[in-house]
Amino acid sequence: MKKMIYATCLLSLYLLTACNNNMADEGLYQKSGNTINVNNQRSDIYNEKHQRSSTDFGYVRHQKSPIRGTDMSIDPSVFDREKVADTISRLCTALPNVDDVSTLVTDEEVLIVYHTETGDRDFTADQVKRTAMSLVPRSYHVYVSDNTNLRKNVESYSTMRSNNPKHESALNKLIKEMKKSPQGKKMNNGENENGETREDLNRQ
Repeated sequence: MKKMIYATCLLSLYLLTACNNNMADEGLYQKSGNTINVNNQRSDIYNEKHQRSSTDFGYVRHQKSPIRGTDMSIDPSVFDREKVADTISRLCTALPNVDDVSTLVTDEEVLIVYHTETGDRDFTADQVKRTAMSLVPRSYHVYVSDNTNLRKNVESYSTMRSNNPKHESALNKLIKEMKKSPQGKKMNNGENENGETREDLNRQ
C-alpha cells in the first residue's frame, strides 16, 4: 500500500512540473507585452510576403526587455529593412549596458544610436556594431553612436526613401557626426571599423 501511495505522489509531482514548464515557456517566449519569440521573427526578416517597398528605409527603436538568444540565419536574397532594423534593435538591447537602441537601415548603411552607461565605450560600440554586421549583407556599412542627442536625427530619416536625391548628402553629414563616437575595432585588414574598404572611402 505504501509503495502505491509513493508511486502516485511521484507521478503527480512529475505531471505538475511538466505543466509548469510548458506554461513558463508560453508566457516568456510568445508575443506577450514587451517580450517576443525571436525564432518567429527570424524567418520574417527576409520574407517576400511582408516586404515593403524596396525604396523604403527601415527605422525601429527598442528599450531593453527580456530576450532569448538565437542563431539569426537569414536569406540575403529577400531583404525587409524594417524587419532587419527591428531585429538589430532587439538584439542590441540584450547586450550588457545597452538599454535603448534606435536603428535605421538604408539601402547601403545601418545607423544605430544607443544609450549606455558602460565603462568601456569602445568595447560596447564594437558589440553593437558586430551585432548589426551579423544580420546584414557584407556590402553594408554600419555606423554606431552612444550620443543620444543624435537619435532625433536618425529618426527623422526614417520616412526618407533611397530614391530621394537629397538623402545621400544628408546621411553623410549625420554619419560624420556619428563617427565622432567610438566605432569599435577594425572589421579586418581590408575593412575599417565601419566595414568600409579603401575603395569605398575613395568613392565618398
